[in-house]
Amino acid sequence: MPNSRDYMARLGFDAQELSSRRHFFQLTDEDLARLAALRPFAERHNDAIIDAFYNELLLQHPESRLFFTDQAVFRRAVTAQKRYFLQLFSGVCDLDYMEDRLRVGTTHQRIGVAPKWYLGAYAHYLRLISSHLFREQGSSPDSELSNRSIQKIVFFDMSIAIETYIAAGVEAIQRHQSAIRELSTPVIQISERVLLLPLIGTIDTVRAQQVMEKMLARVVEAQARVIILDIAGVPVVDTRVANHLLQTTEAVRLLGATTILTGIRAQVAQTLVQLGVDLSTMHTCSSLQEGLEMALSMTGRAITTRGA
Repeated sequence: MPNSRDYMARLGFDAQELSSRRHFFQLTDEDLARLAALRPFAERHNDAIIDAFYNELLLQHPESRLFFTDQAVFRRAVTAQKRYFLQLFSGVCDLDYMEDRLRVGTTHQRIGVAPKWYLGAYAHYLRLISSHLFREQGSSPDSELSNRSIQKIVFFDMSIAIETYIAAGVEAIQRHQSAIRELSTPVIQISERVLLLPLIGTIDTVRAQQVMEKMLARVVEAQARVIILDIAGVPVVDTRVANHLLQTTEAVRLLGATTILTGIRAQVAQTLVQLGVDLSTMHTCSSLQEGLEMALSMTGRAITTRGA
């Protein structure tokens, strides 16, 4: 899985992006200095704000309790949140700060926290901070400026975390899709120098390329002489699919192996004839059993029945 530095590069989180994002959120040096001056306030109220934050989440929202069924996990979350809270008042907003906020997004995505809970939690967070701030300092121009600076840094953090959250989610989907494609393209060695590839599902351009690459790698690895392509599980065989099969067959032939196409239904055969697809470069069989018998025959073997 990508680490935080990978995501920093992938999302373009560099010095220029940092400057641009700070400008967009109007997070100025004055705001950072104001936040640094509020550090004593943060240290005084850290425990009260974070404890109230988790108390609201756990008591008022049963769904959020599901993330903290383990007490050890809960304690670690509280400790991490208190550390995060104090970092808001560090007065620093550099690339290291961005990378730390990036980790927040990937962590929440990895443990399955939905964005609605993530954003809702920040709303609770801001309300608690503002409540303690105005209770201690009263309503004044200075406390209003302080509250505004807190809102700026929090929304700055949210933008980074959510963007990373989405990127991590896309990465997870791509990994799952890759795993599914891998499972749906198994190359099975059924005998010495004989491979079987049962194709199931739709064959698009991306999958066809994967089929060819995996097939060629296995041909070389197993020094195969015969490849059986079974298309009984392919719902639609049109010109595009036929072309993919022909390209795979030609690539296999260049490596010195022969292709046997099996699982050809009557409807598929009729379609291929109507499309004028030339299958002369490969052997064809209506059933996988026939294809297995042909493949074994080509390699000097045969299926025999053992006597009782």
